[in-house]
Amino acid sequence: MKKLTIKLSILAIATAFITSCNPFEIDEIQDPNNPSVGSVSNNASKEQIQFLITGLESRHRGYVSNVTRAWGTFGREIWNLNASDPRNQTDWLGQNGRVPDRSYFGFGNTGGGSWATPYQAVKQADVLIVAGENTENITTASKSAAVGFAKTIQGYQFMIPANWVYSNGIRVDVKDALNPGPFVSYTAALDAIKVILDEGDQALQAAGSGDFPFTLTSGFDNFKTLGKLRQINRAISARLNAYRKDWSGVLTALDGSFMELNGDLNAGPTHPYGAAPDVFNPIYYLPNAPVNSIIVVHPSMLDDATPNDKRVAEKFFKRDEPVLVTTDAGSLVGQYQDGRWESNTDPIPYIRNEELILLKAEAHAQLDQSTEAIQAINIIRNAAGIGSYTGSTSKEALIDEILYQRRYSLWAEPWGHRWIDARRYDRLNEIDTSYDKGTIFTEFPHPQAELSWDEYKGD
Repeated sequence: MKKLTIKLSILAIATAFITSCNPFEIDEIQDPNNPSVGSVSNNASKEQIQFLITGLESRHRGYVSNVTRAWGTFGREIWNLNASDPRNQTDWLGQNGRVPDRSYFGFGNTGGGSWATPYQAVKQADVLIVAGENTENITTASKSAAVGFAKTIQGYQFMIPANWVYSNGIRVDVKDALNPGPFVSYTAALDAIKVILDEGDQALQAAGSGDFPFTLTSGFDNFKTLGKLRQINRAISARLNAYRKDWSGVLTALDGSFMELNGDLNAGPTHPYGAAPDVFNPIYYLPNAPVNSIIVVHPSMLDDATPNDKRVAEKFFKRDEPVLVTTDAGSLVGQYQDGRWESNTDPIPYIRNEELILLKAEAHAQLDQSTEAIQAINIIRNAAGIGSYTGSTSKEALIDEILYQRRYSLWAEPWGHRWIDARRYDRLNEIDTSYDKGTIFTEFPHPQAELSWDEYKGD
């Protein structure tokens, strides 16, 4: 049996595998039930590598509920109405002068699903990488496959804290949780994430062709070969390169992705859900359910919609009875709820062909290639039943159109696209706050857990 030292955790990136450090150390105890880093760091078995991969898939979806609700609220895609806890309205909407601080609801303190969870996935990926690189129980190709998968998920997860705190920067060097590297700027963080994703792609390529040598869940149905996993890696890289404003890089990444102009717009990997012992889809609600906590469509989404847009009919379900929540900032009424899910076990996509086509349109528009941009725009518009684009072909007009289509195509997906899109185009002031009289946030400070760590070190 291995030994486990229990310590008081003050570092937000601490995980089930790594504990942080503080002067109050308790005596070592035996823990026969949970695996340690040491047990897989040297000559791990194929079964142990498999456990780590399955665990990484589980951690990969940990951000979904909080990020979807919070970022969707910041961008006024949704309201996360909750009569039991008014902070879902007052704090996230910035009502009555509320502004982000280090202990902000849903983000600060220990970081919850917003800060700590992505870093837990990052650390899980680190453990998988170490285990894969330091074992003789699997082939060289399998080692590369495991590392490539780990770095692909790791790159995706790093983008979550980076976009929470934006110009405040994140720690990218967290391999040693007790001695993490410094905070780096948003730009430097995105550049570092690009390196991680590129390394993941190279590792998957080095693994050869054929099937991924480990078992993946149904979230990777149609993506269980090494080549298909590389396509997911490149799709994530395309999103990243748009944030980096590397428009040629977006197109290059898309060429290697699963983007298909005439393909299924919903094609792509998903986060799977299921009944116990799994967990249910965290953003599913029964139609017309008499609940006091529910995601509702922000009224501006209805106000600004193009007549007869199929996306409105397919995604927005009008309730028989509206949801009403009243706080110290007034009352909010939700007429429509999320209508995308048929059951509480439906999977949730995290990057889809539709987003990739819109990224292609954006990159071409930025490169003054209006013909190609309009071709991609029209695929989205015609699928929505609103006809081909007939507006100006100027870059500015095309970007306006693309951002509008992204609002409806990517509504309330587990990323908060509109909030990030408005920020990266300096259009946060265009988000409608008239219904809630709140504030649009630009970014968040580092959570309290990070401050505690710096204070402990004496910084």
